[in-house]
Amino acid sequence: MFDIVCDDCGKNAQVPFKPDGERPVYCQDCYRKHRQNNRRYNRY
Repeated sequence: MFDIVCDDCGKNAQVPFKPDGERPVYCQDCYRKHRQNNRRYNRY
């Protein structure tokens, strides 16, 4: 596991991959929120 700081809320969290520094990383709660928001637009 890799320690991260969530790019959305700033909380400390862990992810099972090494962040590449190019893309944002999110804690579990913010990741879910972003996935739900993206699904709304992918339906159409």
